[in-house]
Amino acid sequence: MSEPSAAQALAAIDWQRPWLAPLAVLGPQVAARVRAGACVADALNAAMDCAGLAPGIRFAPQQALPAGEAYEQFVHGQRRVPTRDNLHDFFNGLIWLHYPATKRRLNDLQARAIAAQGVGAVRGPLRDAVTVFDENGAVLLAPQPLHEALAARQWRRLCVELRPLWRQARLLVLGHALLEKLVSPRKSITAHVYQAQEAIKSEAMADQALARDLSAPWLAAKPFNPLPILGVPGWWPENENFCFYDDSLVFRSARVA
Repeated sequence: MSEPSAAQALAAIDWQRPWLAPLAVLGPQVAARVRAGACVADALNAAMDCAGLAPGIRFAPQQALPAGEAYEQFVHGQRRVPTRDNLHDFFNGLIWLHYPATKRRLNDLQARAIAAQGVGAVRGPLRDAVTVFDENGAVLLAPQPLHEALAARQWRRLCVELRPLWRQARLLVLGHALLEKLVSPRKSITAHVYQAQEAIKSEAMADQALARDLSAPWLAAKPFNPLPILGVPGWWPENENFCFYDDSLVFRSARVA
């Protein structure tokens, strides 16, 4: 069976899903351009220009990446993002448009590590951590009790006892592979969450704060906490039945040291 075209794949996106709310203005615009015949790179550039955005990069077809050159170094040196016509790169482009400072910082860390150590068969702890967050990361803006319950993996407390506090919380999904997986939601899909500790009131503030925090030592320490996305209160109808959180294969206890 052949792979679906970019237009067919994008048609499966439900822009009413709560995790897509921050992307739900530009996202459908880019998708509409692809359905009209544009490649994903051109559609992203056009939406960026129309919105007056300046993320510091442009998008290019995948063929722009020279054979044998590392993707991360090409992006860092050329300020162009090679982009395939698929869901994965579509969401990567949208995250570049919404969180440019964070994406530039992640790319800078990757490119510096490659320049120092080469590509290699093993990425090492820093590049592993950068890749995990770039692909599957999210940022939690929330009252302190929610942060504490997530860090301790106290799922009942986090999602049932403290459920009213989620009205004061926001979870921003930045991982483009995570967004791709969520086109077909499954209970086991899990984000690696950065827990923002300062008062952040907007996506732009979250972008700048995260870019400041993303240092090599901090990332290498693997500072993220896992959170099954469909467990977020209000994000999935089935979690209104609190037995949803009793699945220990998904909502796993913290490891005992």
